[in-house]
Amino acid sequence: MKDFNKFIKTELDELKRNNRMWPRKILETASVPRAVVNGKKTLILCSNNYLGLTNHPKLKNAAINAIKKFGVGSGSVRIIAGNMTLHEELDRKIAEYKKTEAAIHFPTGFAANAGTIPQLVSKEDVIISDELNHGSIIDGVRLSNADKMVFKHTDINDLAKVLEEIKSKEYKRKLIISDGVFSMDGDIAPLPGIVKEAEKHDATIYIDDAHGEGVLGKNGRGLASHFNLEGKVDIEVGTFSKAFGNMGGYVSGSKDLAEYIYNKARTFLLSASIPPATLASCIAALEVIDEEPQIIQNLWSNVKYFKNGLNEMGFDIGKSVTPITPIMLNESDVAQHFSEELMREGILALPIIYPLVARDKARIRTIISAVHTMEDLDFALESFEKVGKKLGVIHNK
Repeated sequence: MKDFNKFIKTELDELKRNNRMWPRKILETASVPRAVVNGKKTLILCSNNYLGLTNHPKLKNAAINAIKKFGVGSGSVRIIAGNMTLHEELDRKIAEYKKTEAAIHFPTGFAANAGTIPQLVSKEDVIISDELNHGSIIDGVRLSNADKMVFKHTDINDLAKVLEEIKSKEYKRKLIISDGVFSMDGDIAPLPGIVKEAEKHDATIYIDDAHGEGVLGKNGRGLASHFNLEGKVDIEVGTFSKAFGNMGGYVSGSKDLAEYIYNKARTFLLSASIPPATLASCIAALEVIDEEPQIIQNLWSNVKYFKNGLNEMGFDIGKSVTPITPIMLNESDVAQHFSEELMREGILALPIIYPLVARDKARIRTIISAVHTMEDLDFALESFEKVGKKLGVIHNK
């Protein structure tokens, strides 16, 4: 026990020395643009609550009514005694929304990736993964018995090169995995090129569209819809914890795929099923997006305004084409200092530094939502300009 405690303390000390500890930010209100954080009224610029649905009245009423009818929990996993009518309804709603044959939901998006990927491949197969894929994909790949190959970030030529190189190995199956929207840079996967290479090399396509659902495509249906390639992606993974303002992950695709995962994925089989309140509010979120399409329009209007403002000031916002907008500062110390100065101004926007990104790619990552007001955005831009000039990141024109 003493050795274990010593190990934990040594590891913690190492994190502290390398400035890799995450300070706790305590939210004392609902997740809304102007929230109370650690006792201070703060403008939130780092929430994944893209459409502002965390506090939408329809979602809250759906959750309350579900508790009254079904209670607070299911009491079991879905395969035993925890599969309520709401679970089946949510699966159907996801499939309708994604325009796929079927879908199946998980407790989290992480569980969806970690549970699904290992069941899709064996030691006779190979996974080809984008080098900047999310950690849940990386863990899912590690849990599989397949060989692993990596292609350069969003580089179709390199993907093609890797696929050509592995031809001689005669793998039984080839699985190409990519994020839809990359959460650190706000850029998107080149799906048309991926589809072309997959068809050429008889590979299966797996897209984790956690940051694309509710944001890209018609009615927020994601990356495949954005590129008019619906039906070309074999496995689509999403989450309710971002644009849908809720909790839970899902996999959509063929009916056979959903049935297979239902009977094989351990993170599904061995996890208690999602509680009624969450199920009902997830269903309500899908309904709101269809009933109130202006929410997504508001989101993109706000995103354009904010990005244009940053560009005009001279900030480097990288290659972002989504509501995720990085302010590239390169040096970790500068990014951390910038975030601290923003907090003094009343803005929460966290620094993203090594090891989450390369040592020379530190940045402030911002996320704009549909429910930020013009007043919020102007205040944010004024604060970024003030801090940017103070730290010498931008200069007077």
